[in-house]
Amino acid sequence: MTTKTYQIKIALQGSRPKIWRRILVPSDLLLPDFHKIIQTTMGWTNSHLHQFIKNRTFYSLKMEEDDFWEDMDNVDYSEIKVSDLLKKIDDKIVYEYDFGDGWEHDIILEKIEKDGTNENIPTCLAGKNNCPPEDCGGVWGYINMLEVLKDPSHEEYDEYVYWLGDEFDPAYFDITEINEMLEMEDFGCFDLF
Repeated sequence: MTTKTYQIKIALQGSRPKIWRRILVPSDLLLPDFHKIIQTTMGWTNSHLHQFIKNRTFYSLKMEEDDFWEDMDNVDYSEIKVSDLLKKIDDKIVYEYDFGDGWEHDIILEKIEKDGTNENIPTCLAGKNNCPPEDCGGVWGYINMLEVLKDPSHEEYDEYVYWLGDEFDPAYFDITEINEMLEMEDFGCFDLF
């Protein structure tokens, strides 16, 4: 099978306004490397567990101490390629990050370049809005945080400002910065949970 270039849209479920990225990746990219690309393009810090979900099957890295692995519908994803799960346009999988906060992302195959591999991949083509801060309580916690930050008189305002350490701009998105980070990544040698 020849390597193709996949155009994929990643959209954080439940976010308002919508937080999304459009990326190019090789079709034969391994899921552990795809995880790293999602982390980089979305703005997460790879501080929590993750999994890919398709047809009620859970694809993740098998943890040695996971005594319940065999009882679940889990598949060790270390040798699975993106093209094993996304085969045709509009195919969809879910990427879940941080099981406590439950950040679920819709991953949709938008386009397949059949005439060979694009040399500038992985790359981010477009996107919108900043990634939520880690550990803010999932989508509902994030929405609440944004409401609190709009009101300096809110009782939790100072706590959030202190916790964020800086001004947080929910509309921030810098495609150049993302693509520079993607260029620095080593996708053949990964450090995962």
